[in-house]
Amino acid sequence: VHTSNLYGIAHQQELGEKLVELSGMEKVFFANSGAEANEAAIKLARLHGHKQGIDNPVILVMEESFHGRTLATLTATGNRKVQAGFEPLVQGFARVPYGDLDALKTAADNLKGIVAVLVEPVQGEGGINIPPDGYLPGIRELCDRHNWLMMLDEIQTGMGRTGKPFAFQHHELTPDVMTLAKALGNGVPIGACLANGKAADLFAPGNHGSTFGGNPLACAAGLAVVEQLTANRLWEQAASKGEALASGLAQKLDGVEGFVEIRSLGLMLGLQLDRPCAELVGLALEKGLLINVTADSVVRLLPPLIISDEQIGQLTDELSCLITGFLESAS
Repeated sequence: VHTSNLYGIAHQQELGEKLVELSGMEKVFFANSGAEANEAAIKLARLHGHKQGIDNPVILVMEESFHGRTLATLTATGNRKVQAGFEPLVQGFARVPYGDLDALKTAADNLKGIVAVLVEPVQGEGGINIPPDGYLPGIRELCDRHNWLMMLDEIQTGMGRTGKPFAFQHHELTPDVMTLAKALGNGVPIGACLANGKAADLFAPGNHGSTFGGNPLACAAGLAVVEQLTANRLWEQAASKGEALASGLAQKLDGVEGFVEIRSLGLMLGLQLDRPCAELVGLALEKGLLINVTADSVVRLLPPLIISDEQIGQLTDELSCLITGFLESAS
């Protein structure tokens, strides 16, 4: 279960090599959770700044984002409810609207000490917010121009969910830093912070560490996940199943008063309603459906990548009936 990091851990090395191969990144630091992976990314950004002589480095983060519940990651999170009661928050973050390249350019012109941009390729907790096509490439260009780190939080979007192994692969770019967790261990706690290019050699021995990060058990689970994901190219199944699910739900809910739209990328779906709908979670559970509601009025669906056609049909029929009944009763 546990081996001291003073010794070589074969599963850790093998998993690191597979993640590097799958992502095109260079190095991996293993942690125990997504929040820890994002903490490592934040430390990399600050170290990058200090190496340039920036005494007060600033990381640009997004409104409606979610990056974790440690003090630094909840400060980076763009949700006041997550932060309330835990002040004073951590310094060194500046917030801009998600999906707005012009806002990032304005920040570049007016804020001193920017060293990185931390962004989700698709905002999960924020309500399945999918940015315009040129948004991530635009961030890459800005980071290259200003010597910032482009840091992608792929804790929800990674490991095949959006129809590619990693969401950034929908575009012709590679981030400097990427964080993973959740699906990487398929239920076993593990996090990973991957680095590339100028970010890959920032950490020196002693700069960062984790007692249990990269332990044999977690890395064995991670290896099994990566092997199944790649052997079966499950990201392709996520793309086709997600399209079928989104299409079926859109057809069933078309014309229903109070239903606004479906936003989806692979098996990451958000059904936008025109009113708060948190009670749908309990109503769905009674029907045997596991859903979530984020941003007050968005039904979020993150089905398993191995969801069957039969299950898609069941989810489409029962969820659309549930939403229709809820909206009609609330009208």
